[in-house]
Amino acid sequence: MLEILDRITRGKGREGDIELLEELALYIRASSLCGLGMTAPNPVLSTLKYFKDEYIAHIKEKRCPAAVCRDLITFSIIEELCKGCGSCKRVCPADAIRGTRKSPHRIDKELCIKCGSCFDACKFKAILKV
Repeated sequence: MLEILDRITRGKGREGDIELLEELALYIRASSLCGLGMTAPNPVLSTLKYFKDEYIAHIKEKRCPAAVCRDLITFSIIEELCKGCGSCKRVCPADAIRGTRKSPHRIDKELCIKCGSCFDACKFKAILKV
């Protein structure tokens, strides 16, 4: 189950993964000999029940609606909101942000490690996390 969940959150989910996850979870719950084993698959079953559309988005659209799966998110700067203060540039550990003072900055997608430091540092809400 962990391997399937990991594959889905990395954007490498396949058709049938949701059904396989559910089948495995139900099998584990039914065949376990202890209470812990019987309840271990419950978080997966619960998320499948209430957030199935998010699983589908991960698998079919290769996107994370909650914007938390590192491999599926991207950061960009909204030029109209960027004041060119440089706070995002100063905190970027990968030196992926380019721009001059008082001019809109840009994020180099090839260098970005998707840590979110720029998003947290921007007081103008100019960093878009999708």
